[in-house]
Order: sequence, then structure tokens, then C-alpha cells
Amino acid sequence: MAKRICITGVSSGLGYGLAKVYLELGAEVYGCSRRTPEELIAKGLHFTRVDLADATAGQHSFNELIKGTDHFDTVILNAGKLGMIRDMADCQLDDLRETMEINVWSNKWLLDTLFDANRTITQVVGISSGASLSGSRGWNGYSISKAALNMLIKVYSGEYLNTHFTSFAPGLIDTAMQDYLTGLPKDPRFKPLDILKKAKGTDQMPNGEACARRLIHAFPELLELPSGSYADIRTL
Repeated sequence: MAKRICITGVSSGLGYGLAKVYLELGAEVYGCSRRTPEELIAKGLHFTRVDLADATAGQHSFNELIKGTDHFDTVILNAGKLGMIRDMADCQLDDLRETMEINVWSNKWLLDTLFDANRTITQVVGISSGASLSGSRGWNGYSISKAALNMLIKVYSGEYLNTHFTSFAPGLIDTAMQDYLTGLPKDPRFKPLDILKKAKGTDQMPNGEACARRLIHAFPELLELPSGSYADIRTL
């Protein structure tokens, strides 16, 4: 198992689950998020508050978090924003810009900071989504940003040849994001909502911790793929 881990978005959902499980497995875990996960800090999480929408302050805080580390076995770029489900014509540019800032551009300065000071990183996993390929109606900014994340990961894979990069779709996860999606009224324009509503509360949509255990088991398998690849846990 990887020994030193860095995870973004650790205050809830998948990020919280990943940090919790890795800590239970004895890993040294570094994490950041906007909200403070007191329970994880009590278990040994190295943490700092970071707003990924604020590149200047965020990069400074993140650099302070990882200062003094010389390597990470696994970096998991997990934090992300869904945005509202609506048609593209109804989306405000400011909201789309924030989605891109959090889901794409923050990962650029996070990676640049991580690779600074001759720090070595064995594996980088960008948490992507099937929405990055499907382009379903209503998922507009989220789909666009996750598609861009896939390409960002691929571009970095060509620059850091000693690090393995993957964009990885984790499948359905029962998080606050799904609470919002499954709470929306039925709408024939947004067909994936029906699929999500049926999966909610079933084994097809595990909670963050259960999904984290599956992902941690799958991360070593990603190393067998070409660096820069996109993968989906449902097809591994």
C-alpha cells in the first residue's frame, strides 16, 4: 500500500472516505479542503484549509502544508464542483468560470506546487467522471471541466515521465452531490436523473467510504495503463 498520500477535498464525500481509509491503513495522509474535518485531524491527518477558487491564497496555504516533504506515493486530485443542472443557455459565465477554476485550473497550480523543490511523486490520480465523455444535457460546466481535466492529466504525463498519471472515473457515489441530483424533480430533458434516482440507496451507489475502499484497491491496477490514460472503475 502507498505510504504517503495527498488528497484534495477531504472534508466530505469521496475525499473524506479516502482520507479515513488510508489513515486506518496506517498511511501518512495530507489533505486540504474549504471545511475542516476535525475527526480526520484527530486521527492524524495533516491538514490545511484551502479554497481552490482562490489560486493566490490557496497555493500559499497548500505549499505550507507540504513543505518539508520529499515525496508522495499517491496524489489524488479529488475536489470538484458540480454546479447546477440546467441548459447551457441558462448558465451564468461567472458560475462556469468558477467550475473551471476549481475542477481544472486549481489542479494546475496544485501539481506545480507538488512537483516543486525536486519532490518525487509515484502516482497522480485525477478524479474524473463518465460525464467527461457523455456530455449529457444539463451537466454542461461539469462535463466540460472534467473533459478538460482529462486532457490536463494527459499533458502533465508527457512532462513528468517518472510519475504515472491517470484520469479515473470512480462510478456513482452517494454524496451531497447525489442528494442534490436525486432531489431534483423528474425532467425529460435530463435523462441521467432517472438512472441516479433508481441507483440511490442501492449497492450501485455506495457511500464515500465504501467507494474509497474500492478505489484504493484499484489504484495499483492503474499503473498498468499508459500514463495519461482515462479509466473508469466500471470497466477495469
